[in-house]
Amino acid sequence: MPQIAIVILNWNGKKLLEQFLPSIVEYSPNASIYVADNASTDDSIYYIKNHYPSVKIISNHDNYGYAMGYNVALKEVTEPYLALVNSDIEVTENWLLPIIELFDQKQNIAIIQPKILDYKDKSRFEYAGAGGGYIDRFGFAFCRGRIFDTLETDLGQYNDTLPIFWASGACFFIRRNVFEQLQGFDVDFFAHQEEIDLCWRAKNHGYQVFYCGQSTVYHVGGATLDYQNPRKTYLNFRNSLFMLLKNLPRKNLFGMIFIRLCLDGVAGIKFLFQGNPKHCLAVIQAHFHFYKKAAYYFKKRAVNQQEDYYYCQSIAKQYFIEKKKYFKQIL
Repeated sequence: MPQIAIVILNWNGKKLLEQFLPSIVEYSPNASIYVADNASTDDSIYYIKNHYPSVKIISNHDNYGYAMGYNVALKEVTEPYLALVNSDIEVTENWLLPIIELFDQKQNIAIIQPKILDYKDKSRFEYAGAGGGYIDRFGFAFCRGRIFDTLETDLGQYNDTLPIFWASGACFFIRRNVFEQLQGFDVDFFAHQEEIDLCWRAKNHGYQVFYCGQSTVYHVGGATLDYQNPRKTYLNFRNSLFMLLKNLPRKNLFGMIFIRLCLDGVAGIKFLFQGNPKHCLAVIQAHFHFYKKAAYYFKKRAVNQQEDYYYCQSIAKQYFIEKKKYFKQIL
């Protein structure tokens, strides 16, 4: 039986499947390949059945989004290692081997991310994941190779293998038994930040999250929901607050969330002055939803929380005030 299952979540993505499924099939000879379809209304399934009969199809009954879509689909997958791959990912030759070897060598590693470069400019890192993810003390996410909107050129500086805080949901490897133990993604997130929440919960359970620079993929990014879409802004701000409420150490919880709410307010004002009132409104809506559901999410808190969850105090301060644009400059 294959050790690894590649599971591609699809919703009306025939054009993406036409473009990117060939590389996955070609370069994944020893893997089981699944397309988990979120009730597409295009002819995605017809295309797969007629062009890639070896690809297994899992049919979800509705467009469940990323989190629930995977939670439902993965109940039908039995391989010990799972590769959750966006439909806009191009893979490279031997991309799976370093990942499988790392899982086999270190049993405590639960989650792994490969190097993620930009499909549109393959010399640069891609926004969603880059060279591995971290958060600052207030829960703002950033990556080696990508801090806010600054993207680094790939010069081999992140060809290493090392622990990180979070792995990108664009190409996310996880042990199936750990995914089941943690009850998968938080379906209330729908999409965005759910992979960071899952990584944080895994770390709170004593597992490690790793980056593997010997495996490379290329990501289009924004193919499903553009980075400039206010809906994306809303989900990111809302889900980030819920993630903090669920996972922060108790002694830091309320102080950190208060500061984070204030920083979000500054971001909202910045959006307004930049001529993006819809994004400002998205931040306000995210906060109101957070107030409404805070008690519900508080009940989801993990039993144990790690004290050393953050990489630096404030990534916003270092980036915007101290003008540190690259990961190697961050302290």
